[in-house]
Amino acid sequence: MKTEQVIDHIVDWLKSYAEKANMNGFIIGVSGGIDSAVTSTLCAKTGLDLLCLKMPIHQAENQVSRANNHIQWLQNNFPNVSTTQVNLTPVFDSLVEAFPAVDNEEDRFMALANTRARLRMTSLYYFAALHKYLVAGTGNKVEDFGVGFYTKYGDGGVDLSPIADLLKTEIYEIARILDVNEEIQKAAPTDGLWGDNRTDEDQIGASYPELEWAMKMADEDKKSSDFEGRKKEVFDIYTRFNNNNKHKMIPIPVCEIPVHMK
Repeated sequence: MKTEQVIDHIVDWLKSYAEKANMNGFIIGVSGGIDSAVTSTLCAKTGLDLLCLKMPIHQAENQVSRANNHIQWLQNNFPNVSTTQVNLTPVFDSLVEAFPAVDNEEDRFMALANTRARLRMTSLYYFAALHKYLVAGTGNKVEDFGVGFYTKYGDGGVDLSPIADLLKTEIYEIARILDVNEEIQKAAPTDGLWGDNRTDEDQIGASYPELEWAMKMADEDKKSSDFEGRKKEVFDIYTRFNNNNKHKMIPIPVCEIPVHMK
């Protein structure tokens, strides 16, 4: 990958899109992870306004500190960057109390994790409307088009996706060239939706390089029976996530009414 050319291309694309849409800049939720760090830096490089929103919900301290350090680094390098924090913990807790009890606690935990992402999406669009900003997505290619590892109408609810055609390993390369804080580059990827330190790999069962390989194999029409051992295990994990999350990755189905009924 011609990394510096890719960086310039994304920055130009972001700026052109915002100007044609007559928008003032961008807003992004900064989590302390690699994807939001790279996306926010690319947005900052456009020279347009960038609002970095911090939205903690029972957040792990190391995630909070990485986010704060990254935003400080951005502000030290780009005069167009501002930041605001909205503490969503009491809002989330109140919502949890309002929901009825359920028998299956595992389903409840998953639903509440996705609720966190949807509260953050709502907050981003509140500030976006106030300032005429575009909500910049932080999903990468494997998450958005491979395993569907994001929350529908949560972190999947964005105006534009600047890094969604990049694999995770490519994003790390861009982070290196952009000189993103080393603590972010070394941190294990996590969605930050559980209030603890569980990683994406803990949840999925495979690393991003493994998932990238499986995505490539699926694109080549390979089957599970073509592999053995760990490769078969990873391919099956990828296939299961891809199948289960198709509803996120395809357009909303529309019930088309036959012409003769109209």
